[in-house]
Amino acid sequence: MTMRAVAGKTLLREDISFLLSNRIPRQLANRFFGWFSQIEAPLLARASIAIWRIFADLDLSEAQTQRFTSLHACFTRELKSDARPVDLDPHILTSPCDGIVGACGRIDGNELIQAKGSPYTLQDLLIDPQLVQLYRDGQYVTLRLTPSMYHRFHAPYDCTVDKVTYISGDTWNVNPIALNRIAKLFCKNERAVIPTMLCPSGIVITLVPVAAILVASIRLHFLDVLLNMRYRGEAEILCRASFSKGQEMGWFQHGSTIIVFAPQGVALCESVEMGAVIRMGRPLMRLPS
Repeated sequence: MTMRAVAGKTLLREDISFLLSNRIPRQLANRFFGWFSQIEAPLLARASIAIWRIFADLDLSEAQTQRFTSLHACFTRELKSDARPVDLDPHILTSPCDGIVGACGRIDGNELIQAKGSPYTLQDLLIDPQLVQLYRDGQYVTLRLTPSMYHRFHAPYDCTVDKVTYISGDTWNVNPIALNRIAKLFCKNERAVIPTMLCPSGIVITLVPVAAILVASIRLHFLDVLLNMRYRGEAEILCRASFSKGQEMGWFQHGSTIIVFAPQGVALCESVEMGAVIRMGRPLMRLPS
């Protein structure tokens, strides 16, 4: 087979994948899957997980339990207590989740990269002018969670959270194909902006969980509401929560993306590069001395 034929087949597969995941009625699909995944029926759950394993590399060996009463319980599974050791170096900011590095590096003024040269701006994503100014010329890492990964996210350092800004939006798939084809996709999707103030330095690190198709809801332990598309527009939710490094903050209903923002003076760790797989608790950024 010629290189041109191989390239043609690859493009065809990408087109089919894009159509299947992004040209369906996304809100309807979200509601249906949300209902289906939470049906409490162990036999149905086992059958669904078996089908899931045919199409994805689903590893449940680290899960606290191997028995799930629903598909949702498997998606949001907890891990064994020793499955994700947390780096305790006081100069290290750890990864909040398991993920694949989709983009990373220095923010060019107000602009950063979504995928392969496709840019977006801090203003489009974060909305808050103070955060936009704080992260100008700072650092960022985009962590993509695949559907089979561990879906909970954790505090990257000892920190406090005093507000969350929920921004309703669409639920485009956030896989690489969609990121290459849809401009400013992260800025169009449902997301939460979570500034965390590190203790005792006062450095503000912001986490932005971005929802996607079939996962249009984000659960945070310190809020009594489920963040989903029933909210409209921008909603600022005040709170007061404290976390120790590695403590669980919340989860996605399925899998998606978390973007981590840091101001100037914070550097990426050497292991953080495009395509790298990073587990929760592993070094992500290095704080200034």
